[in-house]
Amino acid sequence: MERLGTGIGWRPEIADAVEHMPGVDWVEVVAENTCPGHLPESLRRLRERGVTVVPHGVSLGLGGADRPDGERLRALAERAEALAAPLVTEHIAFVRAGGPRTASPLLEAGHLLPVPRTRDALDVLCENVRVAQDALPVPLAVENIAALIAWPGEEMTEGQFLYDLADRTGVRLLIDVANLHTNHVNRGEDPAKALSELPVEAIAYVHVAGGFERDGVWHDSHAHPVPPAVLDILGDLASRVAPPGVLLERDENFPEPAELERELTAIRAAVAAGGATAAADSRLGGPVPVAAVPEATRQRVGLAQAAVLSSLVAGTPVPEGFDRVRMGVQARALAGKRADVVAKVAPELPEILGESYRPAFLAYAQEQPMTGGYRRDALDFAGRLLREGRPADRASRRRLRAWWQHRAGPAPRRRTLLRRA
Repeated sequence: MERLGTGIGWRPEIADAVEHMPGVDWVEVVAENTCPGHLPESLRRLRERGVTVVPHGVSLGLGGADRPDGERLRALAERAEALAAPLVTEHIAFVRAGGPRTASPLLEAGHLLPVPRTRDALDVLCENVRVAQDALPVPLAVENIAALIAWPGEEMTEGQFLYDLADRTGVRLLIDVANLHTNHVNRGEDPAKALSELPVEAIAYVHVAGGFERDGVWHDSHAHPVPPAVLDILGDLASRVAPPGVLLERDENFPEPAELERELTAIRAAVAAGGATAAADSRLGGPVPVAAVPEATRQRVGLAQAAVLSSLVAGTPVPEGFDRVRMGVQARALAGKRADVVAKVAPELPEILGESYRPAFLAYAQEQPMTGGYRRDALDFAGRLLREGRPADRASRRRLRAWWQHRAGPAPRRRTLLRRA
């Protein structure tokens, strides 16, 4: 397995700092935010210097009931080739649910949601992973995610689930120690137990990130310093196996470069303190043939995921067995993330609406689930405001209408016309 070393997540906001940061062996980029034919000059220069660049996908939804979308797989493969990447990574999560299989609307979460650790869900995930492996030009590694909610009736621990996944498919693992900490706080899961059950020999690399705790819930923000508890888990992992690579993730609220360098130094120290000098002996066999998953299995998984996602984004009842309080926290977190990402995708909206942007968007999100990407969400939100005659200030409304027309075509119908329709 390729030795990557110590890396950092490349983001446009810190591109210059990353280029000049000492001791950065490799970087990771969000696959969906890169265009193969128009790579940022910073990434080009890093590649020319021999710095490895790994594309990290966030939208495949490998844990969903449907097989991976061919177009998304082709896009991920193109990015791997454009970056000359040694591997690509994705998440063990579902990001959309519903559609024809469940006879319900197709809904987008806009976020990574946990799959149930059941035999049905594992069967679906294994087949989806094998489909992705066959479509990609380089090896695939999949990441454990952080979760606010837990599925009732789970049949395996996280470590057992990941072991069986790697054993059956040969997929590599991207282990996020910050997510292990998140699940410890939010779900009472023991990180040491998870590490003891993991097939550590399958680890491709490790993520490290920060977060914060509020009202007993840990939020994996990627916008705060890495806490000592996460570094302790990293040290525990490094005592079991020498990780091929370790990477610091930071997505917003970027500190000064010197602070990022201090965090990288702390990460190196935690790995060194762990003391493992070689990969563990493999307990895994080779990939086994994966039989086609029966349609009935995919439908069971799909119906369960659609019920959960509909509860989170469309206000339908919380499915039986779920913690209603935690589901409420997750629903608010999803709406808040939608508001934040739409503000980045369409920065003109908060500029035009000012302080009213966020409350207006959150009110919209409570009634309108996301059915497309964030750009579609921005247009739908603006169109909704205009149909309702908002904002009240005429100058702001003219600016919003001009923005909407420029991106969406014909102007939304006026409220009077809507009433007559």
